[in-house]
Amino acid sequence: MTTPSALERPEGVPFARRCAARLVLLPALVLSLLPPRRIRGVLDLLRRGAAPASAAQAADARDAVCAVSLRCAGPKGCLPRSLGAALLCRLGGTWPTWCTGVRVVPPFTAHAWVEAEGRPVGEDAPDDYFTRLMAIGPVPRPPRR
Repeated sequence: MTTPSALERPEGVPFARRCAARLVLLPALVLSLLPPRRIRGVLDLLRRGAAPASAAQAADARDAVCAVSLRCAGPKGCLPRSLGAALLCRLGGTWPTWCTGVRVVPPFTAHAWVEAEGRPVGEDAPDDYFTRLMAIGPVPRPPRR
């Protein structure tokens, strides 16, 4: 027997933000198909020179990605959702910390998420619910002389 459920999609995302989210959706889906070391390599390049994203910026990006994609809004869409949120932040000149890891308590499950200001963004779990295995944070530009 199955239990009916509905995905919660964010509402009130402005049209321009939804268009930007659609723009990064295909690259995020393609990246999600790559092996972890390739994802890391691409994200290492993209994060350079970006300012750290605030929690509000990261949450807005995550909401926009979930608003335009049922796959990303779903329970198994964590990888493309987190990649899409990171890419959307990068379009705005910022970068959240992109993370992958595992759940601390059994059963074992892998997860991907974004963090800003030292906390997971948009996750319905305590801050210590997942252990990081890979984290790619912002690398700001060095000051000009």
